[in-house]
Amino acid sequence: MREVPPFLLAGMRFFAAGIVLYAWMRAKGTASPSRREWASATLLAVLIFVLDYGLVFWAEQRVPSGITAVMLATIPVFTALMEILILRTQKLTLRLGCALVVGLAGVAVLVSRSVAFGDAPIERSGAIALVVAALCWSMASVLTRKLRLPESKVMSSGAQMLVGGILLMVVAAMFGEFRGFHLRTVSTAAWLALAYLVVAGSIIAFTAYVWLIHHESPTKVGTYAYVNPVIAVLVGYFLGGEGLGARSLLGTLLVSVIVITTTPKKMLESDAPVQGALAEP
Repeated sequence: MREVPPFLLAGMRFFAAGIVLYAWMRAKGTASPSRREWASATLLAVLIFVLDYGLVFWAEQRVPSGITAVMLATIPVFTALMEILILRTQKLTLRLGCALVVGLAGVAVLVSRSVAFGDAPIERSGAIALVVAALCWSMASVLTRKLRLPESKVMSSGAQMLVGGILLMVVAAMFGEFRGFHLRTVSTAAWLALAYLVVAGSIIAFTAYVWLIHHESPTKVGTYAYVNPVIAVLVGYFLGGEGLGARSLLGTLLVSVIVITTTPKKMLESDAPVQGALAEP
């Protein structure tokens, strides 16, 4: 998708997904969001699409994609902290405290310039941007449970993506991405890739996230990060030509540990019988 500038591409993706969901729900007779609900959707859109996605797009110009996924694996621990501070549905435990320390140690390893690991540290500004992005996503996940949003989760998802798409296009204009861009220069393959992102990555995946965040703990929803860091680093190494030195391996290990240690103990215990049952012949 190098044919379309990053913020413009994201804006087109989420605007298209949002307008499809909004129009579909209005055609079904679902009421349009109230002014207060639009305000809530706008706040979430700023946190998720402008700040989280925007900072990730910016950082990926400076940080390898595999390490980007590793840094974003800090989302579960930040979400747990937000639950403690905002929702008050969790308590600060020794386990969570250790997870935070280990996770931050992993980030420190990735950016350290004072210790020789045999490979260069990642750019500090990119690392900071990714940590802020993780914080913004975590904040949005928790606020979703407190803000007044449309009762229909599909309409809520559509409203957030619609506003997010518009805001990302504004950001694209601010960065001058419209200059020199012509729709006729975009290949058919790029349009098909965009269509896939709109349907699979936005209409289906983001709507599923919005539904889950209202039915499960935000921290539990964030456990998708179990496998993301390891897979992303390996894919970046084997397919993207990205380096895989001692620094990357150690940082990945430390940051990935926080996903396991932030998973509630009760959840791990409840999963055990299921895993055992699947293993039976």
